Amino acid sequence: MVEAARGELNRRDFGRYFSFAPFASSWFFLLESPGFSDEKLPKVAVITTVWRHNSHADVLASRLVQGYTLNGQGEFPKLKLVSAYVDQFPENDMSRRLAKEHGFTIYDSVADALTLGGDKLAVDGVLLICEHGDYPKSETGSIQYPKRRLFGEIVNVFKRSNRVVPVFSDKHLEDDWTDIAWFYGEAKRLKIPLMAGSSLPTTWRIPEADAERDQPLKEIVAVGYGPLDAYGFHSLEMVQCLAERRKGGETGVKSVKCLTGDAVWRAAEQKQLDRSLLDAAVSRFREKPLPAGSKINDIAKNPSLFVIDYNDGLRASVFMADQFVHGFAAAWQYADGHSDSTCFWLQDGRPYMHFAYLLKGIEPMMHSSRPTWPVERTLLTSGLLDAALQSRLRDGAVIETPYLNVAYHSDWAWHSPPAPPVTRSANAQ
Repeated sequence: MVEAARGELNRRDFGRYFSFAPFASSWFFLLESPGFSDEKLPKVAVITTVWRHNSHADVLASRLVQGYTLNGQGEFPKLKLVSAYVDQFPENDMSRRLAKEHGFTIYDSVADALTLGGDKLAVDGVLLICEHGDYPKSETGSIQYPKRRLFGEIVNVFKRSNRVVPVFSDKHLEDDWTDIAWFYGEAKRLKIPLMAGSSLPTTWRIPEADAERDQPLKEIVAVGYGPLDAYGFHSLEMVQCLAERRKGGETGVKSVKCLTGDAVWRAAEQKQLDRSLLDAAVSRFREKPLPAGSKINDIAKNPSLFVIDYNDGLRASVFMADQFVHGFAAAWQYADGHSDSTCFWLQDGRPYMHFAYLLKGIEPMMHSSRPTWPVERTLLTSGLLDAALQSRLRDGAVIETPYLNVAYHSDWAWHSPPAPPVTRSANAQ
């Protein structure tokens, strides 16, 4: 679960940081008009590893039956949950209770969930949510979720049915490049509308800021926290949703390395990392700022640093703190020297409303079969994470990445969500 910095910004606080002019053309609001009858809603199957309280299946899929605020009140997604496959059932499983309460069926196989127990594909979209559960780790430290296996079973149903429907895959595509490339390749080969990614690109930013479109960028420095596989991915998505807006669009990545401990500070001393951008990013943490007179290196004693060199000369550095930091922020500098920075704010408690705006990006694709943002963003960030963890395994060796010559252009634009509802306890409904 991606959480925000400890504490809470209430609705009055948000008024100081955000302007709430309506975005009539924004994808956030594309489906909020009335007129959708239950019979006409796209039928969705959820394929997940674990569905327990506060798991990703809960904060994404439970919204289909509990509403965007996870309490049965207010707005509901314009989607109908009809079936699910759940790979593991821990003692605190909630999927069976939700199925009984809301009338969807949990099947024993992915194929049955997609065909509703019949012979042919019988749903209009698929949410593939592989996060949480008891699974082994790879040699790089990544949890080996069964994404390839489950997506392969989805693909087999599509082949037998001679029909495809949109698929959203939560977070990264897979944990190693062989499986990442296979996943993306199957989608392209079969023309499956595929979208993936993190809640970071769509969440609130304090202050409201985005990389200027079609301007040349020189450097991005991002700050994150937590396990490098799970939360490092979120930090990389934060970087990439900024980087893809630069002049020329995305052209791919030349090399990646991961430094740890003292090597991080040596890199800053040698100007491999722009310290002023690091400090600018850290300064954006409002709920847990640095103690007066302190610097980040006084507190983060054993950080990690992903260093990414893009083909066009852009450098991105992702500073993953071991202490103090409990949030995400980024700073960036343009080729002409001016810069900007912001905190990517996440709601630390139910209803974890940042996931609602991820789902609001998924919703239009399930209706139109047109991805809201390009899956190539997540193809690239998935490969970057694997390369960074490979570098860490090799004591910071530079990983050349010709296979990450991923070129794409994104027309997607971030808009600030409305102020979040009141934060409830993580143990609440």
